[in-house]
Amino acid sequence: KTAFFFSLTLLPLLVTVTATVTVTGARAEYRVYQYIVVNKVPIQDQPKTSLVVSSLDPVSYISYHGGNSLINVDLLRTWICPGHTGKKRFCQSPYARLPKEILQ
Repeated sequence: KTAFFFSLTLLPLLVTVTATVTVTGARAEYRVYQYIVVNKVPIQDQPKTSLVVSSLDPVSYISYHGGNSLINVDLLRTWICPGHTGKKRFCQSPYARLPKEILQ
């Protein structure tokens, strides 16, 4: 009887503490990728190469855009953005804040 009372008393406290730690400790972030994409198949009014920024990793990007037979993807840079991707632009690349002399 004492163990039952003890478990009923501590269970709500344990759930509250666990939920608080989980909610306050959670931070959203996502990775951004910058690619040079080369079209293997010529498409009228489309450039052969383009600079692309995406949240898709290289394998997913290639698969989503038709596969290796249609495009070639070269990864240039990647960085992490805080927050979530919901209906907003990607955060600025940290490389954009560096002096140009360093990047050459």
